[in-house]
Amino acid sequence: MRKRGVTFKLFIMTVVFFLCFYGMVILCQLLLFDQFYENQKISGNEKQLAKFAQNYAQTGWSSSKTSNEAARFMLQNKIQLAILTLDGKVRMDDPYHITLKTDDQSLYVVPLSLFLNSYETEFRAAGIQSGNVVTVEGEMEPGTEAMNQVLYPLSIHKTGRPSVGYTSNVTIGGEYKKVSGVVTELIQPVSRTYTTRQGILLDAISEWFPLSDERKEKLENMEVVEEKWTQTWSGVRNSIMIYPVEQQSGEVDLLFSVTSLQEIGETNEALRWFYVYLGVGGFILIIILSFFFSKMVTRPLISMNNAAKRMVQLDFSVHEPIRQNDELGSLSSSLHTLSRSLDTALGDLKKANQQLVKDIAEKQRMEQAQQEFFANASHELKTPLSIVKSFSEGLQDGVGAGKQDHYLKVIVEEAQNMEMLVEDMLNLATLQSDTFKLRKSTFMLSELLEDVTGNYVHMLQDKQLEATVMTSNELPLHADARWMKHVLSNFIGNAIQHAQENSDITIQIEGRGSRLMFSIENVGDTIPEEKLEQIWQRFYRVESSRNRRTGGTGLGLSIVKRILELHESEYQVENTEKGVKFTVIFKG
Repeated sequence: MRKRGVTFKLFIMTVVFFLCFYGMVILCQLLLFDQFYENQKISGNEKQLAKFAQNYAQTGWSSSKTSNEAARFMLQNKIQLAILTLDGKVRMDDPYHITLKTDDQSLYVVPLSLFLNSYETEFRAAGIQSGNVVTVEGEMEPGTEAMNQVLYPLSIHKTGRPSVGYTSNVTIGGEYKKVSGVVTELIQPVSRTYTTRQGILLDAISEWFPLSDERKEKLENMEVVEEKWTQTWSGVRNSIMIYPVEQQSGEVDLLFSVTSLQEIGETNEALRWFYVYLGVGGFILIIILSFFFSKMVTRPLISMNNAAKRMVQLDFSVHEPIRQNDELGSLSSSLHTLSRSLDTALGDLKKANQQLVKDIAEKQRMEQAQQEFFANASHELKTPLSIVKSFSEGLQDGVGAGKQDHYLKVIVEEAQNMEMLVEDMLNLATLQSDTFKLRKSTFMLSELLEDVTGNYVHMLQDKQLEATVMTSNELPLHADARWMKHVLSNFIGNAIQHAQENSDITIQIEGRGSRLMFSIENVGDTIPEEKLEQIWQRFYRVESSRNRRTGGTGLGLSIVKRILELHESEYQVENTEKGVKFTVIFKG
């Protein structure tokens, strides 16, 4: 059996999927949408009506409050509502009305529902608002309170506007009256289709009342009555829901609501045409997708070809495999696995070579450093040993009595030099050990400096030097006091040793933000610029003669460097106009 191409399979699958989905949508829309939408709307209206009924029964609204709440309910839910008794008598004032206040503070309620059935367009054009002065002619409702009288309008006139309605002093049964006053309250429907809906509500009430025995029995048992009802003269389908509410007095009021279902059919008709256009667009989309399917086949082939070319150049960088359950997917997965394996092997080989190069370089560096250290150490120890040996031999040979004291003094000095050298070498080895740890504490550097400077009083006096210490905004220093004392001793000793006689040594301690700066400057010979970075090396002396009387052991600054690095401090040396200046910045 001949295998189908990937493009063909994808094309057929997409067509079948689209046709099934489109058919399912059309079928559901034709068979189920009307009923689903209708049930959703009726269910939502029932919840809102139940909430309104609960508030109506529990809060004991006044007549005007009931009208206002009913108007708000109708505007929000697009439902026509009336409150009736079991025998069909209206219990609620007209929710849409005008309240007039006359000069003698009398209040007149002007119902608008029936008036808007005939004059809605003209009434809206008049633009009546709260605060306007209007004149209403109409028929008084008998038996109303003197301070809250009901006036059914025949005409309404706003100053500066044409009169709305008609003027006639002939009434059906009530007293004719003409009233002028200020509008204190105006509630009117928002939708211009209100008149039609209000007419449907009145038709429904007249057709349903008096209630049939079956409906009346259900309502007396506090059961909700919900039925579909079609208006005879317009053919509009509606849902009528009657919600019984028991008052505190024991009487049962009926919340009679009418919801139009006509818009459901209109919506469904629009959806049918929408799905027709959607189907046409879907078939066009299939043609476009078939073009892209061909690209989907060639794109992975190009990608794998590029990956193979990179592998030829020993570039095994990982690329994402193609996630397809066919020959292309299998080939891409195999190529991906091969590329990753080769890349891993090549990477491991490169890492091994790099590590080998580093190890060889490190070994050579250590061997070179070890050779230099032994050469320098042997040289430094050979000179004092030779001096001690020669002077000891002189004493053994019986030098003159006047020279014996001199010989013994030299031997002691050289022994002290060897002791200092060995001590410095041990200190440096200790500081470079991986197990070495600083014992930090908090102290004032100026106090430690004062202790160290006291040890050099005689050296300062011998060269007639003056040490000046300046502090500014000094901060406490958190460091190892023992090794920091060694740092200060080395700096001060070097400054004194290389300073000119009758000069000043300036020491400065200054707080800079969270950091502490220490500097020491003398007046004397400068260090050649090319040697400034070399003075921190082991056994290095600026004097080429390597004279210990002027250059020390050559390990002092190496030890200082290591101590400062362990404290993560910054350090530098520079030449000034008159001498040399060392600067250290300690971290806060």
